[in-house]
Amino acid sequence: MKPARTKIKFCGNTRAEDVVFAAELGVDFVGFVLVPGSPRAISPTAAQSLLDKLPAATAAVALLQNAQVAEAQEALRRFQPALLQFHGRESAAFCAQFGLPWIKAVPMGETQLYAQWERDHAAARALLADSHTTAGGGGSGHRFDWSQLPPHTARHLPLMLAGGLTPETVGEAIRRLRPWAVDVSSGIETGTKGVKDHRRMRAFVEAVRAADEDIASEENG
Repeated sequence: MKPARTKIKFCGNTRAEDVVFAAELGVDFVGFVLVPGSPRAISPTAAQSLLDKLPAATAAVALLQNAQVAEAQEALRRFQPALLQFHGRESAAFCAQFGLPWIKAVPMGETQLYAQWERDHAAARALLADSHTTAGGGGSGHRFDWSQLPPHTARHLPLMLAGGLTPETVGEAIRRLRPWAVDVSSGIETGTKGVKDHRRMRAFVEAVRAADEDIASEENG
């Protein structure tokens, strides 16, 4: 059963004005990419300085990809997120060892047996379906084939949907797939990666809420 309110995550944040505005819009999660070499990469220390500007109701997410244990531990010593997001080839045991709730990204840019991911990562807070492949990370702005996902009534873990979502497409995605949460990065940018467009941020949130209202009206007859 889909929750009444779809949760929203804005990812790839690098600026204080963007995370503050995200909080003002009521966004549930703000994500920080702790992956050296990524176009939206930020240091753990810089991420913590942005986290310090957020109210408690907005949860910070640290995105890691194929990090070594010591590297991840050092990052988490300097940055204290509420959630971890793993975007590489990490095993469930690796993800669970840091003592925080975690999300595992599923590379839907390749054919996947989604049910197997649910079995292998049963302790995850959610699975993040994104358009990347096993060779690369997300944030590409490309959409994958949504028909690869099982219907919401057949899922065992909450679904966080990413991959090419924009203010123009997120409503359709929610109406069709009923995800627990939606995750956007490039879809709320208009230029430099990591620099968010506040008009698109607002439009994205409004589109999510409109879709939620449509579903509620449909379910209530």
